[in-house]
Amino acid sequence: MKLIFKSAIIFILFVTITNAQTGTRLVDFNAKSIGRGGTSIGVFDSNNLLMTNPAGISFLNNSAIDVNLSLMFPKVHFKNSINDADGDDNVFPLPSLSYVNKYQDSNFSWGIGFFTYGGMGADYKLNHNLFRDMATGKFIQQEYHSQIALMQGGLTAAYKLSENLSVGASLHLVYSTLEFAMPYSLKPSIMKGMAMPGMTFGQMFGAPPQMGGFGYDEVTAYAKMSDLTALGFNGKIGIAYKVNENLSIGLNYSSPITLTYKDGKADMDMTAQLMDGFGKAVMGYMMQNPGSTQQQAQGAIMSQFAQMGIDLSKGAAATYDMEAELSFPQSFGFGLSYKINRDFMVAADFEYLNWADAFDKMSLKLSNGNNPNINKMIGSSSMNIDFPMNWENSLLIKVGVEYNATPDLALRVGFANGANPVPSSTIFSIFPAVVENHITAGLSYKVSAPLTINAALEMGLENSVDGSKPHVLAHEYEGSTSTLSTTLLHLGVSYNL
Repeated sequence: MKLIFKSAIIFILFVTITNAQTGTRLVDFNAKSIGRGGTSIGVFDSNNLLMTNPAGISFLNNSAIDVNLSLMFPKVHFKNSINDADGDDNVFPLPSLSYVNKYQDSNFSWGIGFFTYGGMGADYKLNHNLFRDMATGKFIQQEYHSQIALMQGGLTAAYKLSENLSVGASLHLVYSTLEFAMPYSLKPSIMKGMAMPGMTFGQMFGAPPQMGGFGYDEVTAYAKMSDLTALGFNGKIGIAYKVNENLSIGLNYSSPITLTYKDGKADMDMTAQLMDGFGKAVMGYMMQNPGSTQQQAQGAIMSQFAQMGIDLSKGAAATYDMEAELSFPQSFGFGLSYKINRDFMVAADFEYLNWADAFDKMSLKLSNGNNPNINKMIGSSSMNIDFPMNWENSLLIKVGVEYNATPDLALRVGFANGANPVPSSTIFSIFPAVVENHITAGLSYKVSAPLTINAALEMGLENSVDGSKPHVLAHEYEGSTSTLSTTLLHLGVSYNL
């Protein structure tokens, strides 16, 4: 009978899997709390409180070490008029390590921990209307890649003001890495260099053909941004209150994280855009000079480009030094837990995430461009670009239950809902952080008095967002559909000292 019971529990866990993201932030940070939907602000039972409510460590029974490893398996899909593609099957490891020191004869407790805060990543091979073989017209697929990761950790202190009330605070160092690679489109007005007296390159590329221009309302370069790293700080404060033996409540605040990514490199290749413009100019010349050959037209246009300071033999690819600025949101949380009886507990968290002030834009600073053609068209060897994001605030609601099936085995299930913060006007293929609903399940098994193994599986239910028309970033995202679901496996070990 026991074997059947345990087999049934294992089966339930393996078919009840969940995602742990809201925007780019994880729903929660260890296997124990994830099993019950990520509820932890008002549940004072693990080192996870270092991240979610530092005051709660005052009510832990023992000093403890907690080690967790999670594996994230995102599934992404992108569709527009010329693509219908799955992204690569990536796996992201998400480790954490923490220690809490609980003094038995003191109101003071402290802890130290390092956690994976969150992130996002996707990889595709996609078609783009600009990137085609000149001879056949067939698409040349481009790499679309993103990866952003955040780790944070540091010290936490908590103090019991009374038998039932505690306050606490954490000060964390944040480390982050950032990478992007994709065709990147901007308005022609970015090209401020003078093509001829009274006309910038931006005006020439944007003007309609009947006025001597190319008729572009966006210009595109293949951009690859890499080696970007940043350090920042995050502060947390919390209040933990045990109303009685059955009811506990908690409040927390986490400060915004402002990051400046430095020492990066950006490769910008405008070859496809320049060659497309060159082809339009050749066709225009041949229409205006019906007796000319294509070779004559090409020679004439090359001469015109040379007069504008563009030497086509030097190409249109450049390398820049790069910095980027990006913020992650402040949050306010409230949580509670209630023990219905000795073996059964319910819990809920409510958390407000201020994405609107954080992911309003990403500021990019490119300097020391090494291609004279691009420098001539841009009007400088440097560019400052604001990448619009316009994310919206969201409310994250988490509910969970925990049942002590035996003195050594605890079972958990939960649900979390966080409104999608990504608007249709800025959704794009490699940053589809749009999952809203999460289902979770987990268990803990006490191997011995000090040692407990925690496990959880999670599934972020598939969600899609359609790109608006017009789209803020580029034409390729107009009417597109970006889809995300995520599976996570969590395993943790807690050791009481």
